[in-house]
Amino acid sequence: MPRPRKNSERLALPAPVGVTPLRLPAGLPATLGCDAVGVPARHGFRVLSRLPAKGCVYADSQWWWWLVPAGSNLDLPWPLPSCYADGATVPDRGPRLIHRPDSGSLYTPPIPLYLLICQLTGIAPSWSRPSQVRSTL
Repeated sequence: MPRPRKNSERLALPAPVGVTPLRLPAGLPATLGCDAVGVPARHGFRVLSRLPAKGCVYADSQWWWWLVPAGSNLDLPWPLPSCYADGATVPDRGPRLIHRPDSGSLYTPPIPLYLLICQLTGIAPSWSRPSQVRSTL
């Protein structure tokens, strides 16, 4: 019969992780606002190497994050295991800038990033069609 554990024998739970906004590099304007799209670190190099245009990319031990314009999740369901972070606020595991763009934009274009993540995860791209606009004229 198992014996009950004493208080000192309890398993330690991992400390909760806070959140932090990604720090934008000086000199690159965020005129469109900033959100971030993350993928598990195991996919990071593949995504980075296959994108034709890359903005700022951040990494920590578990996730890689790409800056995208704010609202890049509207009518666009980002597939798992990716993660969409409004305001580029991500888990605080010490993300650091690993790629600074050569161009003047800190953003990665969201549609190529979305299509690449869909391809890597084997999920068919899916987005909603805008509602029909009818003229009253």
